[in-house]
Amino acid sequence: MRKQDLAQIVAANAALTEAQASAAVNAVFSAVQRALAEGDEVAISGFGTFRVAERAARQGRNPRTGDAMTIGRRRTPAFRPGAQLKRAVGDPG
Repeated sequence: MRKQDLAQIVAANAALTEAQASAAVNAVFSAVQRALAEGDEVAISGFGTFRVAERAARQGRNPRTGDAMTIGRRRTPAFRPGAQLKRAVGDPG
């Protein structure tokens, strides 16, 4: 599903125009992005939690030359699904 598809579903379910739904979807994504950039967590009840994870520096290899190199530490976004989302996805087995 693309962002445009999500906006169409929101428009249909919330009785909005596609332009209004697209603006709402974009606003939600911008708010999540801004909060994560500031180091905050975004917890959406019943869905999950977006947070920033710290990845430590590590040794790696240059795929072109095979030489060892250090990959610097960095911050990366992470998502931890909530129990309700896990149940909705279910166990395929």
